[in-house]
Amino acid sequence: MRASRPSRRAVLAASAAAAALTTVPALTTRAQAAETTPAYRWRNAVIGGTGFITGVLFHPSVRGLAYARTDIGGAYRWDDRAARWIPLTDQLGWDDWNLLGVEALAVDPAHPDRLYLALGTYAQSWAGNGAVLRSEDRGATWTRTDLAVKLGGNEDGRGAGERLLVDPRDSDTLWLGTRHDGLLKSTDRGATWAAATAFPATASATGQGVTFLVAVGRAVYAGWGDGDGTSAAVSLYRTTDGTTWTAVPAQPTGTSAKVPVRAAYDRHARELYVTYADAPGPNGQSTGSVHKYAPGTGRWTDVTPVLPGPGDTFGYGGVAVDARRAGTVVVSTNNRWTAGDTLYRTTDGGRTWTSLKETAVLDVSETPFLKWGADQPKFGWWIQALAVDPYDSKHVVYGTGATLYGTRDLTHWAPRIRGLEETSVIQLISPPVGEAHLISASRDIGVMYHERLTASPSRGMAANPVFGSATGIAQAADRPSYVVRTGWGDNGNGAYSGDGGRTWAPFAAQPSLAHDAPGPIATNADGSTLLWSFVHWDGTKYAAHRSADNGATWSEISSFPKGATPVADPADPTLFYAYDTDTGTLYASTDSGLSFTARADGLPAGDSQFQLAAAPGRSGDLWLSVKWNGLYRSVDGGASFSKVDSCWASYTLGFGRAADGAAYPAVYQVGSTETITAVYRSDDEAKTWVRINDDQHQWGWTGQAITGDPRVYGRVYLATNGRGIQYGDQV
Repeated sequence: MRASRPSRRAVLAASAAAAALTTVPALTTRAQAAETTPAYRWRNAVIGGTGFITGVLFHPSVRGLAYARTDIGGAYRWDDRAARWIPLTDQLGWDDWNLLGVEALAVDPAHPDRLYLALGTYAQSWAGNGAVLRSEDRGATWTRTDLAVKLGGNEDGRGAGERLLVDPRDSDTLWLGTRHDGLLKSTDRGATWAAATAFPATASATGQGVTFLVAVGRAVYAGWGDGDGTSAAVSLYRTTDGTTWTAVPAQPTGTSAKVPVRAAYDRHARELYVTYADAPGPNGQSTGSVHKYAPGTGRWTDVTPVLPGPGDTFGYGGVAVDARRAGTVVVSTNNRWTAGDTLYRTTDGGRTWTSLKETAVLDVSETPFLKWGADQPKFGWWIQALAVDPYDSKHVVYGTGATLYGTRDLTHWAPRIRGLEETSVIQLISPPVGEAHLISASRDIGVMYHERLTASPSRGMAANPVFGSATGIAQAADRPSYVVRTGWGDNGNGAYSGDGGRTWAPFAAQPSLAHDAPGPIATNADGSTLLWSFVHWDGTKYAAHRSADNGATWSEISSFPKGATPVADPADPTLFYAYDTDTGTLYASTDSGLSFTARADGLPAGDSQFQLAAAPGRSGDLWLSVKWNGLYRSVDGGASFSKVDSCWASYTLGFGRAADGAAYPAVYQVGSTETITAVYRSDDEAKTWVRINDDQHQWGWTGQAITGDPRVYGRVYLATNGRGIQYGDQV
């Protein structure tokens, strides 16, 4: 779902030599910054969901208690009284960015306050190892155990599960299925872990490993995703004593049953339902099936609602049983792009099924972006998370690639997403005037105009054209009604607005490069000139182009450093800047972008994520964030730079309204002044900094974008990679 992977991944690569499991008694508390932290209130700028909900689970013993997990945005607990989700992993900081992807979650039916999370976003060599968090108070506080294996909460197969289970025979025993390291077992409630050596399957370096663990009475069943679908393949194992594991006999085989995705046990009918596909999903599935198994008799029954046909390819994903009614089961199709995914429901054990999509009435007024620029919203896609409330048979929820839908009558559906924000944000603008205090650009959901910070934008995603993912936004400093944006669009890759971002029109023309490599864009102070840079998703850089007629015609700028991000001078419309990260050279144009010449050189190089920012209202006042190389400043338009010695690392920087009595805008950054990476504000041109976030508000990786509000002193907007747009107000 996401192409977003923090650029620090190579730096944080875990040691492949780690052979032993390491236990850490609690989450590490980082050293506090020297300066006194002002009191800040942090909230999400509301959009609502926007990311892949990979799992949702009602607690079987507590009415109204539920949990959800996401692929890059952490885990949540449902607050039934407030009717909103409470984030549970915001305390994970910069160094733990790889733990914001939740591979699996588990609850203990016998101890309702216990909650377990298996965390790890990527299983690649450059990513750190996974961890297990365990809580005795429903996620209010945590104890952490670091693992010696990698987990893949944002890898293929992330909608399978759950891969974590409390043993039905003993609450002190937990099982954790991994992708590449077999089955792990803990006998001390997750404090320590060891390999379950009796588990017979051999993991593949590129496979799925254990796809789910489910309790069937006092037995535990494990789905195995590394089979080849042949008659000799085994995709389901079980243990009845917690020690020995055997293959379940006579299980389904063939391509449509190659990968077991999810399972649910109907304790009244004593039957186990399993969904299958030919690939783990969420993408790439072309066929699938649903089977049920009666452990008492050993009988398997094919209960597939509808088989894929020519031109209508899909697999099966979620499955949930009604805890109150025997034989009542709901399953979901997945990756069904032609006819559209649906939920099938049976009340007779799978003999007959009814599709719920055809009678569904969808109300997305709370999160209008779900219309995706169309008249009607989609029922959903990537449906693998699915649950039926154990206390209400008609209360069904299911996750999609963008939201969580729920119903109380099996007909009327609406997002159940309040408090859950998973947007991966790339750029933020806070206009100096007008209705909106914020315009955002994000992956997957394009550009949004935020009339209010407490409600999802009423216009949804910026239309005409609609972008799947944005690559840039820019506002003319002296003409804030003029805004431009670029991204991956179905009907054009660039657009402009003459009313501050409320409405849009596509550029009359676009360079051919825009089709495959749309990159960031800039507009000069009066909006008369556009510079559009082009970078392919694989990192290939191309020549930038210029337009002086609002995108009607474009010409190549041969002297512009390929792939660089253009930056307009906020006071002089003839000036543009660009930082060549390959050579560590600052380039400038004095002729409205017609040509560029090198100025300062010898600056840090080698990282495409280095960022150049121009201070508002000033000509030639440039700030250069070069990550762990620090922060540099130029006051002569890039002819020379001096290093700022008040911080040793700077990842992203922006400006906001000046403090009372101050002559210079407030400066905000994500960086490091001592031992921590945190969010800081300076009211004295970066001579000193104060930390403005705290240990409970860290949100993993936050190095993409930050900006202050030019109208509200102390307010700052922060882009995260999976926890949406955070904004803080000094209180």
